Amino acid sequence: MDMEENARPEAATETATESVTETAHSPAPAFDWDPRSPEIQSDQIAAYDAMRAKCPVALGAQGNWAVFGHADTKRILADPATFSNAVSAHLSVPNGMDPPEHTRFRAIVDRYYTPDRMAAFEPECRAIAQRLAAALPVPGEVDLMSAFAEPFANEVQCAFMGWPETLHEPLRAWTRKNHAATLAMDRAAMSAVAVEFDSYIREQLDLRRSAGDLAPADTTTELLGERVDGRRLSDEEIVSIVRNWTVGELGTIAASVGIIADFLARNPDVQATLRAQRHDGGLLARASDEILRIHAPLIANRRRTMAPVTVGDRAIPAGERVIVLWASANRDERVFGDPDEFRLDRNPADNLLYGGGVHACPGAPLARLELRIVMDELLAATASIEPGDEAPQRATYPGSGWTSLPLRLG
Repeated sequence: MDMEENARPEAATETATESVTETAHSPAPAFDWDPRSPEIQSDQIAAYDAMRAKCPVALGAQGNWAVFGHADTKRILADPATFSNAVSAHLSVPNGMDPPEHTRFRAIVDRYYTPDRMAAFEPECRAIAQRLAAALPVPGEVDLMSAFAEPFANEVQCAFMGWPETLHEPLRAWTRKNHAATLAMDRAAMSAVAVEFDSYIREQLDLRRSAGDLAPADTTTELLGERVDGRRLSDEEIVSIVRNWTVGELGTIAASVGIIADFLARNPDVQATLRAQRHDGGLLARASDEILRIHAPLIANRRRTMAPVTVGDRAIPAGERVIVLWASANRDERVFGDPDEFRLDRNPADNLLYGGGVHACPGAPLARLELRIVMDELLAATASIEPGDEAPQRATYPGSGWTSLPLRLG
């Protein structure tokens, strides 16, 4: 799951933070805020709520325009001709492409997330969730991120791709290195982790080519046979597609699981309602979408302006980087009222959890399947989920959610 087509390890997005205050003794700053302020990183969601009210379109210290409002974000998503997804010099299939090129590659990707494929994958996904949930200390206290959320995301992605268990630990280590490099804006390190990840994928492709007709009938093998414009996909194109899927899965799904578990622990009335109706898959899916609207698992994605444009009251030149902030747009009071109110009767079309427009997340069906199953199995394995004795540790940009989440399970 990439939440919206724009995730790649060597291309960090920028978020927005608290505005810089001009004093009587200093010139006006050239920017509205510093996106990487430690104060803002201490609670990104609250910071974006404040910025949405004070400065709904703002220039960051790193030169990116951040858009906080729901209406402005939907406008950007609906206009790929003006707000291009081609934001990186690196090949990014299909998320770094615009129509019509994007359309041809997106048609390939969409075939891997059909209802029939999701139904076929559900038993394997549920078996992973059941096994990990059964291993939790009940009763007892646990860091849900390291004991459940991270291994679940890792193992499900490997199962979906047909990769061996020997990749579980290397991919977990790679995820940590990727996050550290992106947070530090270390281009050399980001390039190194990208090369490392690509080597894992290329190895799997080579193994399947060598096996010939004996290659496993899995997603990775199937990608080797895909064609575009009358030719087979190149290895570089396949690696880019799989990188996008995997970065989204390992980071965003793990964050989503932690956010959902924390919400249930801190909202016992909601937890009780979902426990009583946990066999209603539709209800659990709607609950997952609403919880992740309140607390976004993915902070932002990038665009680039192809022509001068005015967003809000700000004139943005051509060639500028624009950041759409899901973590803010999905909490816009003009659309959602009290953004922290959990409601299952909201209009699903307003929820930008999985993006929108031509670049809406292709993996949304898989993400919803995984999160519905996770919620079901966590509730089935416990009689209660409560906050732990230690305070959870917030993830910092470019992550969201929690890096550690102590919970008490009954």
